[in-house]
Amino acid sequence: MPVLDLAQLAVRRMREEEAPIVLELLKDGFKDTENRLILYVLTRPLVLLLMAVVSSALRFLLNSFVAALLVPVLLTIVALKLLLWRSADLHCLHTYYCGGQRGLWVAVYDGDDVCGCVALEPWDQGPPRAAELKRLAVSRWYRRSGVGRHLLAFLEAQAREQGYERVMLYTSVVAKAAMNLFESCGYQATGGRSWLGYTVVQEFSKEL
Repeated sequence: MPVLDLAQLAVRRMREEEAPIVLELLKDGFKDTENRLILYVLTRPLVLLLMAVVSSALRFLLNSFVAALLVPVLLTIVALKLLLWRSADLHCLHTYYCGGQRGLWVAVYDGDDVCGCVALEPWDQGPPRAAELKRLAVSRWYRRSGVGRHLLAFLEAQAREQGYERVMLYTSVVAKAAMNLFESCGYQATGGRSWLGYTVVQEFSKEL
């Protein structure tokens, strides 16, 4: 973990030529979360039970005991990856710097080292005058050095300037560091999204 001089850390709008760097940063963070979330889901008791039932049924159709065990697991992993890929929507990165109410900002250290990013969008699922925090990511070389907290504070200031009264966000339940960050900055759990009865995505909100 680097020791940062926060005086050299600036946050500004992402430039178009920086989009490939930011996209790789987002993919890196998403891949870490994706793998941990898949492992979390696969080890839930109900999921294990369902896969065992399917495996038992396949043993009557397949001649291989190993194939009957592996097929349900592989199908579940593929289904989860497709679901997560669609929700990530990383290929639409360009929409975040096309003006309007949307914006994506980057944290830049020492003038040119892009070390994190964050995006702000109007919240369209809940109370009025609420903004949604999206795409908060920090380069693995700068994690636990204050960059994430700095970006979060910057986004809240931007939301206030635009007249929002609340910030909402979703984060995976396996992203423990992110959840700890949000809770330490005054965010409260207000709901979540479930899969087979298990919460996989936690919703947080904070009054500004």
